[in-house]
Amino acid sequence: MKIDKESKIPLYHQLYEAIARDIESGIFDENEKLPSERELCNTLGISRSTVRQAMFELEKDGYIYKEHGRGMFVSFESFKQNLLNFYSFTDEMIKLGKEPSSKVLRFEEVPASARIASKLAVEENDLLYQFTRLRLADGEPIILETSYLPAARFPGLNKEQLEALPMYDIFRNNYEMTFSKAKEVFKSVVIRNHEAEILEVNVQTPGMMIERYTYEKRDIVEYTISIARGDKFEYVVTLEK
Repeated sequence: MKIDKESKIPLYHQLYEAIARDIESGIFDENEKLPSERELCNTLGISRSTVRQAMFELEKDGYIYKEHGRGMFVSFESFKQNLLNFYSFTDEMIKLGKEPSSKVLRFEEVPASARIASKLAVEENDLLYQFTRLRLADGEPIILETSYLPAARFPGLNKEQLEALPMYDIFRNNYEMTFSKAKEVFKSVVIRNHEAEILEVNVQTPGMMIERYTYEKRDIVEYTISIARGDKFEYVVTLEK
């Protein structure tokens, strides 16, 4: 790691670039502790304010995270999700070499409210399955999902099934469901108190809200609202002429 004091590039930005480059190239591993402010100051001959500015920018851009009283650590690699293909959380995590898991925090059968009935294109008070799942990668909370399904389309669905198998595998294997398409709507949000506690982040941390509508032919068979950690996910769309 080198700093050129004769360069016109600000010192904090040189340090930012050097650390970011080392993280991206794998010199620093996920969750590895970075050298302390004092170590960087002494090694590179720069001021503490320069180091703090670089660390602030690195944390803001998701390269590192701070643990009070312990220092700065390399962030968990963000997941890049291509939006042009139908995907499932489980399949995508496996592709990335992560171990996916889910915790069903809540599962119940409820009458459809007017708002949710309009989302699923069903009648108000039709019976729905409503369940909330916490999605994890290598044991780290990533996404909090609340799903609504028409109970008539998935008779006998239960919490135990959802804890044991990926949801879309259950749909295919147990209910012979064939997906025709899915529509997703994205909105940037700040993570609220109860969500922050479950996702193990600070309140007001940036996040992404995703509304997902899954279709079987013309019928909507799943409506899911997800809150994804903004420091863990990147969504990618490739536009081709």
